[in-house]
Amino acid sequence: MSPIAIPPPAVDPSTLPTGKITPPTHPTILHVDRKPGAFCSGAISLVSLPAGALFAKITTATPAKKAYTSVQTGRDSHIELNSDLVYCNHSCDPSLVFDMSRMEVRVVDHRPLNKGDALTFFYPSSEWEMDQPFQCACGAGEGVCRGWIAGAGQMGA
Repeated sequence: MSPIAIPPPAVDPSTLPTGKITPPTHPTILHVDRKPGAFCSGAISLVSLPAGALFAKITTATPAKKAYTSVQTGRDSHIELNSDLVYCNHSCDPSLVFDMSRMEVRVVDHRPLNKGDALTFFYPSSEWEMDQPFQCACGAGEGVCRGWIAGAGQMGA
């Protein structure tokens, strides 16, 4: 008997930030959890790493205009990641740090990253003014969750 070929599940382009289906860019370290609807997909860790460890180098970025998918790298400069790292969502208690001066993504310094953890970073750590501010739903709890996320310039003291 020959094996039965099972086609991969269809991907709904509406679950993609770019609206385009592309091959995975980091298949050994992250899984993109695609969900229907805008802003519902996310990235899940496929690895466990100690606190402060390097998660990934940012190597596929290109200069871009400010957009909801871009990451700010300087006062007036942004990049598009052009990788599955774009699925790292916001959290006020993140699992990752995007270090734009080193073009690296690292595990936060105060706790390890475990396989199965949501891959998140604190958006105001790289964004002075968000292209699309939003009400945070990270679930980090009272005193941790910042609520309205509009960028570092809007946070106050």
